[in-house]
Amino acid sequence: MPEILIDVLQATAWPMTPPKPYSSFHLLLTAAGLSFAFLSARFLGRRGNGCQKKAIRILFACGMLLALMEAYKQCFLYYLNGFRYNWWYFPFQLCSTPMYLCLLLPLAKKESTRTILASFLQDFGILGAIFALAFPPGFLYPYWTLTLHGFFWHFLLFFIGLFCGFSGLSAQGNRDWMAEIPLFLACCLIALFINTVTGPQANADMFYISPYHPSVQPVFRQISLALGIFPGILVYLAAILLGSRTVHEIMKKVVHSA
Repeated sequence: MPEILIDVLQATAWPMTPPKPYSSFHLLLTAAGLSFAFLSARFLGRRGNGCQKKAIRILFACGMLLALMEAYKQCFLYYLNGFRYNWWYFPFQLCSTPMYLCLLLPLAKKESTRTILASFLQDFGILGAIFALAFPPGFLYPYWTLTLHGFFWHFLLFFIGLFCGFSGLSAQGNRDWMAEIPLFLACCLIALFINTVTGPQANADMFYISPYHPSVQPVFRQISLALGIFPGILVYLAAILLGSRTVHEIMKKVVHSA
Protein backbone atom coordinates (compact mmCIF):
# COMPACT_ATOMS: atom_id res chain seq x y z
CA MET A 1 0.00 0.00 0.00
CA PRO A 2 1.48 3.41 -0.96
CA GLU A 3 2.94 5.38 1.93
CA ILE A 4 0.84 8.46 1.12
CA LEU A 5 -2.35 6.37 1.35
CA ILE A 6 -1.27 4.96 4.71
CA ASP A 7 -0.70 8.53 5.92
CA VAL A 8 -4.24 9.47 4.84
CA LEU A 9 -5.72 6.44 6.60
CA GLN A 10 -3.78 7.14 9.78
CA ALA A 11 -4.80 10.79 9.69
CA THR A 12 -8.51 9.89 9.36
CA ALA A 13 -8.56 7.03 11.90
CA TRP A 14 -10.48 9.10 14.44
CA PRO A 15 -11.49 6.80 17.31
CA MET A 16 -14.93 6.92 18.85
CA THR A 17 -17.06 4.89 21.21
CA PRO A 18 -19.41 3.02 18.86
CA PRO A 19 -22.91 4.45 19.27
CA LYS A 20 -25.49 2.02 20.55
CA PRO A 21 -28.37 1.00 18.29
CA TYR A 22 -31.44 3.19 18.96
CA SER A 23 -29.38 5.70 20.89
CA SER A 24 -30.08 9.39 20.33
CA PHE A 25 -27.10 9.51 17.95
CA HIS A 26 -28.55 6.70 15.84
CA LEU A 27 -32.15 7.91 15.84
CA LEU A 28 -31.47 11.63 15.28
CA LEU A 29 -28.89 11.08 12.54
CA THR A 30 -31.16 8.56 10.81
CA ALA A 31 -34.18 10.87 10.95
CA ALA A 32 -32.18 13.82 9.63
CA GLY A 33 -30.48 11.80 6.89
CA LEU A 34 -33.64 10.13 5.60
CA SER A 35 -35.56 13.42 5.65
CA PHE A 36 -32.85 15.20 3.67
CA ALA A 37 -32.63 12.29 1.23
CA PHE A 38 -36.40 12.31 0.68
CA LEU A 39 -36.61 16.06 0.10
CA SER A 40 -33.57 16.04 -2.21
CA ALA A 41 -34.89 13.09 -4.22
CA ARG A 42 -38.30 14.70 -4.65
CA PHE A 43 -36.82 18.05 -5.67
CA LEU A 44 -34.28 16.64 -8.12
CA GLY A 45 -36.66 13.95 -9.33
CA ARG A 46 -39.32 16.47 -10.28
CA ARG A 47 -36.77 18.60 -12.10
CA GLY A 48 -35.41 15.57 -13.95
CA ASN A 49 -38.77 13.98 -14.72
CA GLY A 50 -39.07 13.54 -18.46
CA CYS A 51 -35.33 13.87 -19.10
CA GLN A 52 -33.79 10.42 -18.83
CA LYS A 53 -30.28 11.54 -19.74
CA LYS A 54 -30.18 14.06 -16.89
CA ALA A 55 -31.57 11.52 -14.41
CA ILE A 56 -29.07 8.87 -15.50
CA ARG A 57 -26.20 11.35 -15.11
CA ILE A 58 -27.30 12.01 -11.52
CA LEU A 59 -27.44 8.28 -10.78
CA PHE A 60 -24.04 7.73 -12.39
CA ALA A 61 -22.62 10.50 -10.17
CA CYS A 62 -24.13 8.69 -7.16
CA GLY A 63 -22.45 5.49 -8.34
CA MET A 64 -19.10 7.25 -8.57
CA LEU A 65 -19.52 8.66 -5.07
CA LEU A 66 -20.41 5.21 -3.73
CA ALA A 67 -17.38 3.71 -5.48
CA LEU A 68 -15.05 6.29 -3.95
CA MET A 69 -16.56 5.74 -0.51
CA GLU A 70 -16.21 1.98 -0.89
CA ALA A 71 -12.59 2.27 -2.05
CA TYR A 72 -11.78 4.29 1.08
CA LYS A 73 -13.58 1.78 3.31
CA GLN A 74 -11.78 -1.20 1.75
CA CYS A 75 -8.39 0.47 2.18
CA PHE A 76 -9.22 1.44 5.76
CA LEU A 77 -10.29 -2.09 6.70
CA TYR A 78 -7.28 -3.61 4.93
CA TYR A 79 -5.03 -1.28 6.90
CA LEU A 80 -6.78 -2.03 10.22
CA ASN A 81 -6.54 -5.76 9.58
CA GLY A 82 -2.75 -5.65 9.37
CA PHE A 83 -2.69 -5.51 5.55
CA ARG A 84 -4.63 -8.78 5.27
CA TYR A 85 -7.85 -8.91 3.32
CA ASN A 86 -11.03 -9.96 5.15
CA TRP A 87 -13.58 -11.44 2.74
CA TRP A 88 -16.38 -10.61 5.16
CA TYR A 89 -16.13 -7.01 3.90
CA PHE A 90 -16.08 -7.77 0.18
CA PRO A 91 -18.51 -5.27 -1.41
CA PHE A 92 -21.25 -7.51 -2.73
CA GLN A 93 -24.14 -7.29 -0.32
CA LEU A 94 -27.66 -6.23 -1.27
CA CYS A 95 -26.70 -2.71 -0.16
CA SER A 96 -23.64 -2.83 -2.45
CA THR A 97 -25.51 -3.59 -5.67
CA PRO A 98 -26.69 0.03 -6.23
CA MET A 99 -23.06 1.07 -6.62
CA TYR A 100 -22.60 -1.32 -9.55
CA LEU A 101 -26.00 -0.68 -11.10
CA CYS A 102 -25.63 3.12 -11.02
CA LEU A 103 -22.29 2.79 -12.81
CA LEU A 104 -23.75 0.36 -15.37
CA LEU A 105 -26.91 2.36 -16.03
CA PRO A 106 -25.41 4.65 -18.73
CA LEU A 107 -24.26 1.55 -20.63
CA ALA A 108 -27.81 0.16 -20.89
CA LYS A 109 -28.97 0.93 -24.42
CA LYS A 110 -32.50 -0.45 -24.22
CA GLU A 111 -35.09 1.56 -22.32
CA SER A 112 -36.57 -1.67 -20.93
CA THR A 113 -33.19 -2.56 -19.40
CA ARG A 114 -32.85 0.89 -17.87
CA THR A 115 -36.33 0.56 -16.40
CA ILE A 116 -35.49 -2.78 -14.78
CA LEU A 117 -32.26 -1.40 -13.30
CA ALA A 118 -33.98 1.73 -11.99
CA SER A 119 -36.88 -0.30 -10.56
CA PHE A 120 -34.39 -2.59 -8.82
CA LEU A 121 -32.60 0.45 -7.38
CA GLN A 122 -35.95 1.69 -6.12
CA ASP A 123 -37.41 -1.47 -4.60
CA PHE A 124 -34.37 -3.40 -3.40
CA GLY A 125 -32.25 -0.31 -2.73
CA ILE A 126 -34.79 1.33 -0.44
CA LEU A 127 -35.44 -2.01 1.28
CA GLY A 128 -31.72 -2.52 1.98
CA ALA A 129 -31.30 1.04 3.23
CA ILE A 130 -34.27 0.90 5.61
CA PHE A 131 -33.37 -2.46 7.11
CA ALA A 132 -29.70 -1.60 7.54
CA LEU A 133 -30.58 1.66 9.30
CA ALA A 134 -33.17 -0.12 11.44
CA PHE A 135 -30.61 -2.75 12.50
CA PRO A 136 -27.28 -0.86 12.35
CA PRO A 137 -24.76 -2.90 14.41
CA GLY A 138 -22.98 -3.95 11.22
CA PHE A 139 -21.67 -0.43 10.59
CA LEU A 140 -21.26 0.98 14.10
CA TYR A 141 -17.46 0.97 14.23
CA PRO A 142 -15.04 2.39 16.80
CA TYR A 143 -13.99 4.96 14.16
CA TRP A 144 -15.87 8.07 13.10
CA THR A 145 -15.08 7.70 9.41
CA LEU A 146 -16.33 4.12 9.13
CA THR A 147 -19.44 4.75 11.21
CA LEU A 148 -20.41 7.86 9.24
CA HIS A 149 -19.60 5.99 6.03
CA GLY A 150 -22.23 3.39 6.98
CA PHE A 151 -24.90 5.98 7.69
CA PHE A 152 -24.24 8.13 4.61
CA TRP A 153 -24.04 5.06 2.38
CA HIS A 154 -27.55 4.00 3.30
CA PHE A 155 -28.89 7.56 3.15
CA LEU A 156 -27.59 7.68 -0.41
CA LEU A 157 -29.25 4.35 -1.24
CA PHE A 158 -32.52 5.76 0.07
CA PHE A 159 -32.05 8.86 -2.08
CA ILE A 160 -31.24 6.79 -5.18
CA GLY A 161 -34.31 4.62 -4.79
CA LEU A 162 -36.63 7.58 -4.27
CA PHE A 163 -35.03 9.52 -7.10
CA CYS A 164 -35.66 6.62 -9.49
CA GLY A 165 -39.34 6.83 -8.61
CA PHE A 166 -39.74 10.61 -8.64
CA SER A 167 -37.79 11.01 -11.89
CA GLY A 168 -39.92 8.46 -13.73
CA LEU A 169 -37.02 6.11 -14.46
CA SER A 170 -38.54 3.24 -12.49
CA ALA A 171 -41.88 1.63 -13.25
CA GLN A 172 -44.67 0.97 -10.78
CA GLY A 173 -46.71 -1.84 -12.36
CA ASN A 174 -47.00 -5.39 -11.05
CA ARG A 175 -45.24 -6.85 -14.08
CA ASP A 176 -42.44 -4.32 -13.61
CA TRP A 177 -41.70 -5.74 -10.17
CA MET A 178 -41.73 -9.26 -11.59
CA ALA A 179 -39.14 -8.17 -14.16
CA GLU A 180 -36.71 -7.34 -11.31
CA ILE A 181 -36.71 -10.88 -9.92
CA PRO A 182 -34.29 -12.41 -12.48
CA LEU A 183 -31.77 -9.64 -11.69
CA PHE A 184 -32.15 -10.30 -7.97
CA LEU A 185 -31.68 -14.04 -8.45
CA ALA A 186 -28.61 -13.41 -10.63
CA CYS A 187 -27.11 -11.30 -7.83
CA CYS A 188 -27.89 -14.09 -5.35
CA LEU A 189 -26.08 -16.63 -7.56
CA ILE A 190 -23.04 -14.36 -7.78
CA ALA A 191 -23.08 -13.92 -4.01
CA LEU A 192 -23.39 -17.67 -3.43
CA PHE A 193 -20.55 -18.30 -5.89
CA ILE A 194 -18.26 -15.89 -4.00
CA ASN A 195 -19.20 -17.44 -0.67
CA THR A 196 -18.56 -20.95 -1.95
CA VAL A 197 -15.31 -20.54 -3.88
CA THR A 198 -13.60 -18.52 -1.14
CA GLY A 199 -14.15 -21.44 1.24
CA PRO A 200 -15.36 -21.67 4.83
CA GLN A 201 -12.15 -20.20 6.26
CA ALA A 202 -12.57 -16.94 4.32
CA ASN A 203 -15.87 -16.26 6.10
CA ALA A 204 -17.36 -14.55 3.04
CA ASP A 205 -21.08 -14.03 3.59
CA MET A 206 -22.33 -12.10 0.58
CA PHE A 207 -26.09 -11.47 0.74
CA TYR A 208 -25.88 -13.39 4.06
CA ILE A 209 -26.41 -16.69 2.25
CA SER A 210 -23.23 -18.56 3.13
CA PRO A 211 -23.52 -22.34 2.52
CA TYR A 212 -21.16 -22.98 5.43
CA HIS A 213 -22.99 -21.57 8.46
CA PRO A 214 -26.48 -20.46 9.57
CA SER A 215 -27.60 -16.93 8.82
CA VAL A 216 -26.23 -14.20 11.05
CA GLN A 217 -29.33 -12.04 10.52
CA PRO A 218 -31.75 -11.59 13.44
CA VAL A 219 -34.72 -13.98 13.34
CA PHE A 220 -33.39 -15.75 10.23
CA ARG A 221 -30.57 -17.26 12.27
CA GLN A 222 -33.12 -19.02 14.43
CA ILE A 223 -34.92 -20.19 11.29
CA SER A 224 -31.66 -21.54 9.86
CA LEU A 225 -30.85 -23.33 13.08
CA ALA A 226 -34.32 -24.90 13.14
CA LEU A 227 -34.72 -25.81 9.45
CA GLY A 228 -31.14 -26.08 8.21
CA ILE A 229 -28.87 -23.75 6.25
CA PHE A 230 -30.36 -24.04 2.76
CA PRO A 231 -34.04 -23.95 3.83
CA GLY A 232 -33.10 -20.95 5.94
CA ILE A 233 -31.55 -19.29 2.88
CA LEU A 234 -34.74 -19.85 0.87
CA VAL A 235 -36.87 -18.34 3.65
CA TYR A 236 -34.52 -15.36 3.88
CA LEU A 237 -34.58 -14.71 0.11
CA ALA A 238 -38.36 -15.07 0.06
CA ALA A 239 -38.57 -12.46 2.82
CA ILE A 240 -36.41 -10.08 0.76
CA LEU A 241 -38.69 -10.55 -2.24
CA LEU A 242 -41.73 -9.88 -0.08
CA GLY A 243 -40.07 -6.79 1.34
CA SER A 244 -39.19 -5.46 -2.11
CA ARG A 245 -42.77 -6.00 -3.24
CA THR A 246 -43.98 -4.04 -0.22
CA VAL A 247 -41.61 -1.17 -1.07
CA HIS A 248 -42.85 -1.33 -4.68
CA GLU A 249 -46.46 -0.89 -3.57
CA ILE A 250 -45.59 1.95 -1.20
CA MET A 251 -43.56 3.75 -3.86
CA LYS A 252 -46.46 3.44 -6.29
CA LYS A 253 -48.58 5.51 -3.90
CA VAL A 254 -45.77 7.92 -3.00
CA VAL A 255 -44.93 8.67 -6.63
CA HIS A 256 -48.56 9.12 -7.65
CA SER A 257 -49.21 11.49 -4.75
CA ALA A 258 -46.05 13.57 -5.24
